[in-house]
Amino acid sequence: MSRMAVQITIYFTEGDSFKGRPLHLQMLKCLEDEHVENAVVLHASAGFVGGSRIKTSSLVDAGGKLPLLLIAVDEDDKITRVLPRLKEMVGEKRTIARENVTIEHGVLAR
Repeated sequence: MSRMAVQITIYFTEGDSFKGRPLHLQMLKCLEDEHVENAVVLHASAGFVGGSRIKTSSLVDAGGKLPLLLIAVDEDDKITRVLPRLKEMVGEKRTIARENVTIEHGVLAR
């Protein structure tokens, strides 16, 4: 049985931080504290964020600026509740995409 859910994708870089700690760890901790069901951080081998130049995984180009993606999926009320905190963490220069998705397999806790 399929169910509706909300997915957010946050685009940022490995050099981003919040309160002196890596941003990706801070966001994952926030999502865990709010009992969001699914969250993952993906490390890109190449890309750009916020209109910056393309960064690649070669040592010369990377310099701690490779793109990261945080993807979280849960019911609308949980995502809506945690989103203001995530927006505060990423600031104005990073992109957050929100979309309705269908869970085809697996469960979301109720």
